[in-house]
Amino acid sequence: MPITNIMQQLESQLQRIRMPKSTQPAILVIGGAEDKVHGREILQTFFGRAGGTNARLAIIPSASREPTVIGSRYQRIFEDMGAEEIRLLDIRDRSEAENQDLLEYLEICTGVFMTGGDQLRLCGLLADTPLMEKVRQRVHQSEITLAGTSAGAAVMGHHMIAGGGSGESPNRALVDITMGLGIIPEVIVDQHFYHRNRMARLISAISEHPDRLAIGIDEDTCALFEKNGWLEVMGKGTVTIIDPKEMSYTNQPKIGANDPISIHNLRVHILSHGDRYHFHKRSLFAGES
Repeated sequence: MPITNIMQQLESQLQRIRMPKSTQPAILVIGGAEDKVHGREILQTFFGRAGGTNARLAIIPSASREPTVIGSRYQRIFEDMGAEEIRLLDIRDRSEAENQDLLEYLEICTGVFMTGGDQLRLCGLLADTPLMEKVRQRVHQSEITLAGTSAGAAVMGHHMIAGGGSGESPNRALVDITMGLGIIPEVIVDQHFYHRNRMARLISAISEHPDRLAIGIDEDTCALFEKNGWLEVMGKGTVTIIDPKEMSYTNQPKIGANDPISIHNLRVHILSHGDRYHFHKRSLFAGES
């Protein structure tokens, strides 16, 4: 075996040693439709990262048109797991995101969970509010664990996919992009990825913003972002990563809205349970089979 291959294997083994399972705060970006009944692996991981039985959780159901119904469902799940305290932050007007009582609870909570629904609605209610600024600050200081599922995942980047189509060749009209909440500014996230055939949509998005990293997350699948820069995949599906760093050409700025996009030299990774990816270094680590 060539010495370079031996060195690569040794480095991979060292990386495995340096990255033990953790109970430290993290960001969980969930593709939607996560298991809420059986093993609940993703929700259990959020619960554990947020403090387990010592967890004080805030559930934000503002993306949903039925926030009380959706929020209460997650509240029951985390109550069954044994959380110390859970509050439903049922924000339906931007002024409520300035409520001092809610801001004080966010100072002591250990985990925040954003449910699914409509990402435009979620951003419209929370972007540039004191509440979201408090959440962002505590996440970036690794003081709390944050999870977002479906619409709650879509808002994580600085740029956000607000909507679009599927089943076509990549084109500019296929995707609508606006501003997200900027929790992980480097990424553009799409969710329900495989199930809704959104590869072309995500490629269309990254062709417009090639300075970002595109991440497509399947249902019942999570990309867990650690403070040290590693992303780990958990759940039943895959996480698709589209890295445009070495892109050599695109006709995207020159064509009409419905014309097909040419984009050369993209790097695409398909990751499954246990695989890791360093989203700053753009390097991979395969999980155990």
